[in-house]
Amino acid sequence: MKVYIDVVIGINFLFDFFLLESVNYILRRNSKVTKLLLGSLCGSITTLFMFFEFNQFQLLFLKILVSVIMLIVAFGYQNFVYFKKNCLYFYLVSMLLGGAIYFLKTQFSYTNKGLIFNKSALSISYIIILIIGVIIYLKYVKSFKELKNNYSNYYECQIFLDDQKKYSFTAFLDTGNKLSDPYTNKSIVLVDKNKIEDLRIRSPMYVPYNSLNNHGLLECYKALKIVINGKECNNFLIGVSEENFFIDGIDCIINCKIMEDLR
Repeated sequence: MKVYIDVVIGINFLFDFFLLESVNYILRRNSKVTKLLLGSLCGSITTLFMFFEFNQFQLLFLKILVSVIMLIVAFGYQNFVYFKKNCLYFYLVSMLLGGAIYFLKTQFSYTNKGLIFNKSALSISYIIILIIGVIIYLKYVKSFKELKNNYSNYYECQIFLDDQKKYSFTAFLDTGNKLSDPYTNKSIVLVDKNKIEDLRIRSPMYVPYNSLNNHGLLECYKALKIVINGKECNNFLIGVSEENFFIDGIDCIINCKIMEDLR
């Protein structure tokens, strides 16, 4: 039997791209297509393993290593929780997709004459595997519904300091957040301090705030506008958050007033 290496690499590349795009869609990572393509290209390296002799442990280690590289190239590394969730859903989708392909391949490769089957029909072990697959699938659907609710509050936004300077962020809509400047009534968009280090060359203003466990002065900056879903608002301030956001993959936090003021 002839094996065409270019065909194998191409199929492997498409398979990896589909996996990364699935993770990108489910977790709303909003990663660019170019990054997903580069990640898929890294995944194609596993095809070269066919030309070397590895034991099972070595092969497993190399495949895990390549998958880690794929995920970092495709989605970057923000923190361990962010990376762990990428890994979890990457392997989960891999099992679901791989199991579906295996099922179709084996199911349609069987032939039978009357009650005599070649390569056997559904054996006991096959039925067990199918049951386990259904359980995994149901777990996946349940998790996906939970994710859909959680990630429905994720938005891609652009903050323009002026006509030249722009930031692109992944924002989370905190429905309980009512943070605003008490003097100008402008809403405050909280941004991770590590994302706007160059912003601090500008003159700040300090806004008093009160929260459940804390109060003080929040370092804020004026900006030209914020754009979300093609609509914009200019009645807001950028607030610098000194604490890390404990929300997966988030750069800034917006509130309902911002969404209401979008035009």
